[in-house]
Amino acid sequence: MNGLLKFSHLLQKSFALWVLLFAGLAMLSPTSFVWLKSYIPWMLGIIMFGMGMTMTVADFKTVLQSPKAVAIGVAAQFVVMPSLAYMLCKVFNLPPEIAIGVILVGCCPGGTASNVITYMAKGNTALSVACTSVSTLLAPLLTPIIFYLLASQWIEINALSMLTSILQVVLLPIVLGLVVRTLLKDTVQYYMPVMPLISVVAIVLIVAAIIAGSKGQILESGLFILAVVILHNALGYLIGYWASRLFKLPYADSKAVAIEVGMQNSGLGVALAAVHFAASPMTAVPSAIFSLWHNISGPLLATYWASRKQD
Repeated sequence: MNGLLKFSHLLQKSFALWVLLFAGLAMLSPTSFVWLKSYIPWMLGIIMFGMGMTMTVADFKTVLQSPKAVAIGVAAQFVVMPSLAYMLCKVFNLPPEIAIGVILVGCCPGGTASNVITYMAKGNTALSVACTSVSTLLAPLLTPIIFYLLASQWIEINALSMLTSILQVVLLPIVLGLVVRTLLKDTVQYYMPVMPLISVVAIVLIVAAIIAGSKGQILESGLFILAVVILHNALGYLIGYWASRLFKLPYADSKAVAIEVGMQNSGLGVALAAVHFAASPMTAVPSAIFSLWHNISGPLLATYWASRKQD
């Protein structure tokens, strides 16, 4: 178990490198990974199940202890990132299938990687976990509604069908994870260190599957989408941080909110695109590239913040 634990820690620390490696392999040999596309919802469900098993009552106590900070973090998540996505689509006059993908990832809740990055940045990790938990639980309702409001001008959207998908691949696995942890607490506690390893493998395979299925489109527009994703991610960090400072949150809380806002559950974006926009493979590419980029930008930002004196 110790060897597996060490391997898990190593894989998490080098997560961005593994994503880059398998993205490159997917470009070189698409047929080796494209078959995984049909399993994307299942892989995301496994990630969410693992997230459910890591949740405790203590995570939600932070909501009661710091309601202002959690409210700001969650509100910024569902206001800043979707708004930025819409603005970028308009400013760059993005083609419809790319615009839909950019807005889709912008409407997703915060990703679990934000908790690790917040810890690395010496931010308020408890606040980050609370914001991720609350935004994830609100996602089945808010993600379809916001996505419909912003993206329906480009394509007809069935918000009810999307809500059902998010319930199936997000909320249901989280609830099952909570139930399993409650019923098998000691067993779950023993195997808990392995869950991040499973999540890392699942995310790497999800990104590889999407890149393999969209090789042609990526070669044509990949750098342009990367530029949009970098702007989206960077502005999310920036606005999340300064909005927190504007509301006079402590420095550690502001770092947590900034990271929470800037880092999306891009795996959910990929899964929703694969299910609902299968006829337009390019729609999933912004989420896949976002998954790649925020796992590079997050550690860089964390390293910078960790090296600074506390305000």
